[in-house]
Amino acid sequence: MTQIITALSEVSDRYDALFVDLWGCVHNGVTAFPAACEALIAYRKRGGTVVLVTNSPRTRAAVEIQLRGFGVPEDAWDTIATSGDSARAAAYEGVVGRKVYFIGTPEEESAFLTPPKILSNPIDITPVPLEEAEGIVCTGPFDPHADPAILRPDLLHAKTRGLKLLCANPDIVVDRGESREWCAGAVARLYTEMGGESLYFGKPHPPIYDLARRRLAALRPLPGPEGILAIGDGIATDIAGAMGEDIDSLFITGGLALTETKTVNHPDDPALRAYLAREQASPTYAIGFLR
Repeated sequence: MTQIITALSEVSDRYDALFVDLWGCVHNGVTAFPAACEALIAYRKRGGTVVLVTNSPRTRAAVEIQLRGFGVPEDAWDTIATSGDSARAAAYEGVVGRKVYFIGTPEEESAFLTPPKILSNPIDITPVPLEEAEGIVCTGPFDPHADPAILRPDLLHAKTRGLKLLCANPDIVVDRGESREWCAGAVARLYTEMGGESLYFGKPHPPIYDLARRRLAALRPLPGPEGILAIGDGIATDIAGAMGEDIDSLFITGGLALTETKTVNHPDDPALRAYLAREQASPTYAIGFLR
């Protein structure tokens, strides 16, 4: 049964490393959460290692810049694994071909279409119109506030041609401050529902955890599954991913599931139990907000 805790320090010393989600846990897409940052800094001072594991379609370098802009202290984390880096590595190994139709913002396209340094022999990728594409790369909708269904005509054309869609961010939605935005996962879900094939490289899928472990192993001896705690507010991404990797998890109820869990300062116990039962999820621990 999931244990409700009031502070990360109650359980964190049992673990050598944390895999920590960003959006909804460490920041809200606008500004950092001070209590969360302080908790991570304190954990690192006690010898723990913090790997930020994010479904951001951006590169690690771009996420670092973003974190500084949000006011997240650099001593709150050790390294970063992004869905974008995991997806870029796969793209430059040719999983959706050399000619790709790109769905996302111009800034994301420019960053994504730069070969990752971790590959020794990346293929050449060229962005092309959908009619010429061998596959699709999606970092998010063109307009994150518009219903992804507006992409249905393009997706139908892609499906009839048997194109694969590489999803660089499996999240369905994210909250930027008080505004909720659609993510690439919503597009990929729609494409799958239409009969297309979507490839995922962020949480809860294995590739991003492989990347996170490689980043962790570059800093310290890699612990076994029992030495890692995953922290996040996405029940279908962070918690499902942790369960799939057989690692313990801390569910932040005050993020995406704030309403469902009736979280004010702490989650409402009956509401939390009912929500977890509906989602068929069993995180090891739950807390209102990371602190």
